[in-house]
Amino acid sequence: MVERRVTVGWAEGLHARPASIFVRAASAAGVPVTVRKGDGNPVNAASMLGVLGLGAGGGEEIVLASEADDAEEALDRLAKLVSEGLEELPETV
Repeated sequence: MVERRVTVGWAEGLHARPASIFVRAASAAGVPVTVRKGDGNPVNAASMLGVLGLGAGGGEEIVLASEADDAEEALDRLAKLVSEGLEELPETV
């Protein structure tokens, strides 16, 4: 299992538009990814309802994880997206 701990860079957290950006990026990652807040249960990172249900606010830590063998690069890209609070999907998602 590969994991990345990352602090949510969007001031409003993973809600509405930022959650939509994150879910689209997770869907395009090419590997199955889960996300959890704290010691909570992981949810599918490609699920809008799951991500919104986390209630992850700005400045809170989330954990991205994947059991795929080639997940390192995908998790790095998702972690950068979340930590920098990007407003658009980068070209390399």
